[in-house]
Parts: sequence; C-alpha cells; structure tokens
Amino acid sequence: MALTATVYHVDLSRGSVETTTLPEEVYRKYPGGSALAAYLVLQAIPRGADPLGPDNVLVMAVSPLTGLAISGQSRMTACARSPLTGAIGDSQCGGFFPAEMRNAGADAILFTGQAPEPVYLWLHDGRAELRPAKHLWGQVTADVDRLLKQELGDPKVEIAQIGPAGENRVRFAAIMNMVNRANGRTGMGAVMGSKRLKAVVVRGTKVPKPAKPEEFRGLVKRLKALQEVNPGIGWFGEFGTAGVLAIQDKMGGQPTRNYTEGTFEQCKEIDGSTLAKTILKERDTCYACVVKCKRVVEVREPGLEVDPVYGGPEYETLTFFGSMCGVGDLKLLSKASADANMYGMDTISAGATIAWAMEAKAKGLLDDRGLGLAFGDGRSVLRAIEAIALRRGVGDLLAEGSLRAATTLGPAAVDLTVTVKGQELPAHMPQHKRSL
Repeated sequence: MALTATVYHVDLSRGSVETTTLPEEVYRKYPGGSALAAYLVLQAIPRGADPLGPDNVLVMAVSPLTGLAISGQSRMTACARSPLTGAIGDSQCGGFFPAEMRNAGADAILFTGQAPEPVYLWLHDGRAELRPAKHLWGQVTADVDRLLKQELGDPKVEIAQIGPAGENRVRFAAIMNMVNRANGRTGMGAVMGSKRLKAVVVRGTKVPKPAKPEEFRGLVKRLKALQEVNPGIGWFGEFGTAGVLAIQDKMGGQPTRNYTEGTFEQCKEIDGSTLAKTILKERDTCYACVVKCKRVVEVREPGLEVDPVYGGPEYETLTFFGSMCGVGDLKLLSKASADANMYGMDTISAGATIAWAMEAKAKGLLDDRGLGLAFGDGRSVLRAIEAIALRRGVGDLLAEGSLRAATTLGPAAVDLTVTVKGQELPAHMPQHKRSL
C-alpha cells in the first residue's frame, strides 16, 4: 500500500492554509517525527533566517505510528531554527495532542510568515482555518485551555499553545498541551510567539488503522506480556521520573548548586517516593500508555497553592528548581513547576539560568535588582520565574538564557555557565555520565 503524508502549509502573513501530499519516496526516507520535521524546515527556511523573525519556519510533525494504540507512541516533534542556539531546534511532547493531531488528518503542519494579529489554528477532520486570538493573548495556559474549549463547544479538543513566556519571546519558552505537557527544549514557544500564533487546536475522528490488524494485535499482546514481567515499569509508574532523584544522589551525580556539587543534603525530601507519599493527588497518562508516570499534585498551603490542572514536577524540574538552586521544599518546588507550566517555559533552561544567576550574584558579578536570588531561597526562585516570563527587571536579561546573559557580564560570568551551543544541559553531570 502507498505510504504518503499530508502536510498543512499555513502562511500566517497571508492568513492562508493549503495542503500537500508528501511523495512516498520522501516519506519513507524521512518517516515522521524529528526526521520529517527537520526535512520540511530545511526545505522551506531561507539562509540566515532570524529565529524570531517571519522567515523562520515552524513544523509540528507526528509519525506513521502516532495514533495507534501502542504505549509510548503519542509523540509530536516541534522543529524550527532555535532562538536559543541558532541551530535546528527539536523538541518532543507527549500527552493526547499528538494522537489527536493524527486523527484530525495531519502528519505535519508547517507554519511560515508572521500574523498581523494573534491567531490560532483550528484543525478538525481535515478542515483547517485560522481564527482570531487577540482575546487570548496575555492569558495563562489553563485559562486559554478552558476558553478555547468553551469557544469551540468541545471539551475533547486538544490544544498546543504558548503562555506569556512565548508571547514575550523568552528564548526557552515552551509549547504546552494539556496545560502540563511540553515541547520544552530549544525555545519553540518563542518561535510561536514571534509569529503571533497563540495555539494549535486539533480534533479528529479518523483514527489510523494498522495495515495488518492481526499482527498488530499480536504486537500489543507481546508488549503487555513484557510489561508484566518487567518490575521497572511498575516502579516507574508509581514514582515517576522523580523517583530517579535519590538514585542519582546516591551515585554522586545529582546536579547541585549550579553543578558545583553532586549530592544534595535535602534530596530525600524532594524525591519521587516522598512526593508519592505526601502531595500526589493522582497519576496521569498519555494516549494509550500503560505506565501512568505523570504526576498530578495538589498543594493548599497559603502562598504555595498548586492547581492540579498544572500536573506535577518531573525529575528535571525538581533538580533545576530544587537541588541546582539549593531548595529542598517539595511544596514550593511543585509551585515552581506549576508556575513554569502556567507561563509556558522550559523548566530545565529556566532553572539552570536561575541557578547560574544565584552563583553569579554570590560572586559579585550580577546585580539582580532586588530579586533576592540566593542558593536555598525558594521564594526567590518563584520571583525569578515570574520575572523571566514577563521580562520584568533582571528577568529581561535572564530570559535570554544563561550564556547570553553571562556574555553581557564578562568572561568570569561565562565561566559559571554549563551549556552546549548556548543551551543549558539536562539534569545530569557530564563527569558522572560520560555519554553526555
């Protein structure tokens, strides 16, 4: 049978949407996800395009398997020239948006140009249209999710959107779906913001069918059997990625206080097992996934209230807002996670930049203009998240990422950064994990 891909070309400058079919020979060479997204970007982007200018090209792509009921297959890649690195930016998300995007009839969506006014794309069962989004601009992610579902009269639509951080072109802004799932890395949310594209909303009934149903059912059965004999899957579901924190700490590889240490004395207080015993409200999942590793927390402590709609902190988030900043308060870190999801930004780059700023200030290299940044001060982390998202005060500098910010301060500040191509490393110490 022929294997072709449907690509929606959205010209935001002209306000037009066209569809093309990718030939089988191209689709077999670049079969979805990162491969297809990078191919489409490189076919359309002009040399020297400004990552935050109208010439940049943003692609959202899924794979031929997306939408099939296979655990772990609901993934969508967002790709464009990264405003953080200047190179190709690639970022994946989970949740239900990827499967729904495929059900709606799209294998990829390619955005070019820049809308004169904020818009969102509404794609449903093969029909696509751009709609005004000025009334949504400036709204946080949970409010936009609620408003769009009301506006479209369907609580089951899936929404990939930006928050105020993307609108303000924070260079590590994320694209959020389900309010708590993120295309987090490489600043794809800032690209959406620069294009005045507030959201992409999808809904579809055309669920993909396997070419060989019997063989597919056999595969699913084998996967289920493997899951039942693998105790690690159950453990991962019970404690989530946050369960890794104590293991990393025990091995001396838990990034702490801007990578100056490999263990954190309050590690057990913020580990996944403690989270599961205290503030965990429920376990959430992605489409067709049996693991249910997503955390949903609820905190009612005055000043640290966390709405469960924003999910709960993952390992990387607990590390970067936690041990990297010397903060061991689990409720506060859950609030930091929720705030980052509310404003729509990558918790890795955000936390790493804040940790760098804490060390730079301690060494007399940075004036934080009253933000009060200091290792161990969790409230200053919350203040910094808001300042970055709104580009307020020193947050305007930190919104550029740690390397760009440090470059304005001089070589001594640059020496405190840990980045590759200008992007902050994930929560693993290179001297401990040589594969990095």
